[in-house]
Amino acid sequence: MTEARTTSVPEPSSSSTTMTVPVPAVRRGPADPVILLMHRHRRLCEGAVDPLEIAAGLEAHGITDRTAARFRHRDVFSLAEELYARVPRDGDRAAAVLRAPKQPVPVADVRAGRASSARRLTLSLLPGAVSALTLAGLHRTSGQTQLAIALAGAFALSGALSSALRRGPLRATGRRVPAAGLWVYWLLAYLVCGDGLLDALVAGGPHGPWPATLTPLVGLSFAVAPAVCCAHLFSVHARRRLADSSGLADFAAGARPLLLATVALYACALTGIVLLSTLVLGAGAALAPTLALGTLLMLARLLTVHGYPDPAAAGLVCACLAEALACLSVAAGRIPGCGPVAAPVTGVVQAWGAGAVPALACAAAALVLLAYAVVTLGRASAHT
Repeated sequence: MTEARTTSVPEPSSSSTTMTVPVPAVRRGPADPVILLMHRHRRLCEGAVDPLEIAAGLEAHGITDRTAARFRHRDVFSLAEELYARVPRDGDRAAAVLRAPKQPVPVADVRAGRASSARRLTLSLLPGAVSALTLAGLHRTSGQTQLAIALAGAFALSGALSSALRRGPLRATGRRVPAAGLWVYWLLAYLVCGDGLLDALVAGGPHGPWPATLTPLVGLSFAVAPAVCCAHLFSVHARRRLADSSGLADFAAGARPLLLATVALYACALTGIVLLSTLVLGAGAALAPTLALGTLLMLARLLTVHGYPDPAAAGLVCACLAEALACLSVAAGRIPGCGPVAAPVTGVVQAWGAGAVPALACAAAALVLLAYAVVTLGRASAHT
């Protein structure tokens, strides 16, 4: 039989010294507050070529300077700098690209770029040429031939505008609102024949075909070329400002005046084109509604190009509704007891002319879009 062995453990004596081991305090959550943000936006940080691109992405996700303060940083840009420094990139490919010496551009690429620029300029001048040829054909024909030329010119102008907007700096690569094109066509149609209709309604008609003028449409068609140039200048200088800025606030301080200068430059170019077309064609054109509509279309296109199609479409819809309600209110004023409904529009037409209605409608919508664009296009996330 095996004898069981027992081992006795000696008890500590009362004279032994008791040692106290410090226990670290239990933290709630990670010790580094940036780790969670780093994992959440790892794909953004791995694909960025500089900290400002990360800052723009964080801003697009709703992270502000106040949010950055919770991560122990003074602003979004300093937070982006830490994320850029801590998140590893595959072989530091972006840094290698930045450190690589600049190679001379091949002559073939230079020629291809010049050919592409010339092609875009030609496409931007095509709508003006189509509208001018259509107007010349309408002046030299009558009857069924004139109607056929008008329809052919309308289809050709629509195709030329679509071609000009599908290429170059006015090309929208993101999501678009399909109905926005309908609102643009409505605004252009009202510019051509809306004033004559409103005058006829105020006078008690219409008792027959109301007059239409194509001179404003010719001016707007030729204004596509300066719109392309202004959009290109805004894009180039905004990206240059994005590369040279030291933070989001610094970029916004330079981008917002740049947007205002771009809109002002286009408005001046449009004014000159409308006055010149009036002088050459010998037909009067209401400058105020043409200028207001052109500025509205330019702002709506800039917002669409930079990823804000819904506000752009909303501005166009509001202008269309204002013009439609003006005509409907005058027609509704003929119903017994509804005379006060037509009084505001009738008073505006009698005081400033029928062109004041589209001028006020488009100018109000343009001002709202301009205020919205100053805020949104002044963000770095709109240019990345």
